[in-house]
Amino acid sequence: MKTICRAVVFAEYGDAGVLRVAEHEVPEPGAGQVRIAVRAAGVNPIDWKIRSGAMAEMMPVRFPAVPGVDVAGVVESAGPDVTDFAVGDEVFGKAASGSYAELTLANLDAVAVKPEAVSWEVAAALPVAATTTFHAFAQLGLAPGETIVIDGAAGGVGTVAAQVARHRGLTVIGSAGPRNHDYLRSLGAIPVTYGDGLADRVRAVAARGVDAAVDAAGHGSLPALMELTGDPDRVITLADPSAESLGVRFVYGQPGDMRGILAEVAALVAAGTITVSIARVHPLTDAAAAHRHSQTGHVRGKLVLTPS
Repeated sequence: MKTICRAVVFAEYGDAGVLRVAEHEVPEPGAGQVRIAVRAAGVNPIDWKIRSGAMAEMMPVRFPAVPGVDVAGVVESAGPDVTDFAVGDEVFGKAASGSYAELTLANLDAVAVKPEAVSWEVAAALPVAATTTFHAFAQLGLAPGETIVIDGAAGGVGTVAAQVARHRGLTVIGSAGPRNHDYLRSLGAIPVTYGDGLADRVRAVAARGVDAAVDAAGHGSLPALMELTGDPDRVITLADPSAESLGVRFVYGQPGDMRGILAEVAALVAAGTITVSIARVHPLTDAAAAHRHSQTGHVRGKLVLTPS
C-alpha cells in the first residue's frame, strides 16, 4: 500500500527550474524502517549538485526523484519489526526516500530521537553536517591541541565542523568572507579570508603550523590546503568530488554509527555547546529559490524547507 503526499520532484537533470511540487507516492515502511511526517528538511549543497547532474556518475538517481537527505519529523508509521520507535515519536536523521516532502521513509540506523530543546529547523540542519564532520575527523585522526583549517567555515557544514573541532580541543582556523569573520569568532574559530592567498593568510595566524584541513566549500582551495599541511592525506574535502586527481579524499558517506553521532550532536546542541544558524526557512513550494540561494556559496548557516 502506498500513501500520496506532496513532494518536490525533478524528472530530469538541470537548473533549479526543474524542481516542482507534485503528488508523490510513499510506500509503507518495510523491515527496519519508519515513515516520517516531515516537519522540516535541510538543504545541502549536495542536493543541488545531484539535481544538476554534476554527481550523476557518483550518485545517479531514478526519475522522478525527490531531493534531500536531512529530515526532522514525527514517526507516522513503523515497519513490522520496529521496536525502537513508536508512532508519534519525534525524530531526526537521514531520509531514504527524499526529504523534500510531506512524508519520507528512513532506515532505523539513520535516525535518532529529537530532544525537546532542539527545534525542528535546527534538528533538520544537523544530520549531514554532523555525520560528515564526524566521519571526516575520524579519518584524519585528530588529537587535542592540533590545528585544523576549515575552508568555508561559515556554511552549514563548516559551522558544525568548527564547533565540534573546538569542543574536541582543536585550534580552528576558519575561512569566510570578511562579513562573516565576527560570526566565526563567535564559534571559537580564528577567521581568515578565503580565496587567492589563503595559504599566506593562514600561516600568518598559525603559530604552530597546520596539522589538518577540511574543505567544506569546494571552491578550489585544495592546493593551498595541501601546501599548508604538507601532505594530501591530511586534507579532506566534503565538497569537491574531483579531489581524487590531487590525492585528496572526498568524504560523503555513511559512517558506521550514524545513530550514535546524531544522538551525540543533538545532546551538544540541546546543552548549548553547539549552535546552528538558520539562514532562511522556505516552504516546499520555494525549493528552487532555496537551491539558487545555496548555489551562491554565500549562505551563513543552513537553509531549511518546511511542508507548510
